[in-house]
Amino acid sequence: MAPQSLRKDDHANRLTIDEARAFVRHVESLFMPWNLDALADGFTEDCIVRFGNLPEFRGRAAVRTFFAARSARQRNYHLVKEFRSLMGDTITNVWNGTWDDAESGFAMKGFGVELWVMKDGRIAVWEAAFNVVRADQPISVADALR
Repeated sequence: MAPQSLRKDDHANRLTIDEARAFVRHVESLFMPWNLDALADGFTEDCIVRFGNLPEFRGRAAVRTFFAARSARQRNYHLVKEFRSLMGDTITNVWNGTWDDAESGFAMKGFGVELWVMKDGRIAVWEAAFNVVRADQPISVADALR
């Protein structure tokens, strides 16, 4: 499948760098504390999500369910998102997060990269890659390649 822009014309979804930065900051703020309704509302009804190794899922309702499951598992979640780039209707950011795993009780940390394709001020496509480890266990390159 060839990549396609979601824009109908060249200026319909055009964001400025400042607007894109502000959007990333806004999304970051919705995680602390978890604002499930506002997070889900930031996605289009027909959004497509490719998050790590999860099977692709679609739709705002599925996004809300996903965030509800994460919020139940990730206690004391602290997130820092950093805007990286804007090209046309696509925003990229990186994030660092820490939390306590509700099931194991372990302190966790993660790092990820996200790509958001925007449509009418909402995320229409969310693609994310991330790494998660216990916060108290250092990891080496050899460990990561196992």
